Amino acid sequence: MIVFEYIAEALFYAFVALTFTGGFLAVRSKLLMHAVLGLAVSLFGVAGLYFYLGSPFLTMMQILIYVGAVCIIIVLGVMIGNTPDQLAAKKLTGRNLPIALLACTTGFIALFVATINRTEFTAANEKIGDMSIKFVGENLLYQYCLAFELISVVLLTAIIGSIILARGGREGKTP
Repeated sequence: MIVFEYIAEALFYAFVALTFTGGFLAVRSKLLMHAVLGLAVSLFGVAGLYFYLGSPFLTMMQILIYVGAVCIIIVLGVMIGNTPDQLAAKKLTGRNLPIALLACTTGFIALFVATINRTEFTAANEKIGDMSIKFVGENLLYQYCLAFELISVVLLTAIIGSIILARGGREGKTP
């Protein structure tokens, strides 16, 4: 039994590392395709954390909607993104780096303190129910209704935004 606890803990840290690595790749990449791939890796890590925490339904929704919506972001990025020549012409300076680091550190500390103070951790095997259609349907209608609706609104917004930007072309002309 102790071996399974170590495996579960190792999986948790692997999912956290996957999430942070993908986020770092998404933020630091200069090419749009690399940023989108980093975002997909980070979202898969978040889906793994949902599964680890005992919510297979949110795991499936994370993969289907957020990682699936990455395809829309790729198409949108290819249509309106900068070419490598345009990126080379822009010289970005790091004069806002200290302010950005301070803001990120402050936000991270605030979220960390709020999470640690208000979260009750329970074992994952206590949260998982049966995976029958009835169980998933009841959870969708009662427990996860708001989360599911918010995820669908985010997807709808991404679709509408890509359609509006696609109609304008690369010059930025909107109808």
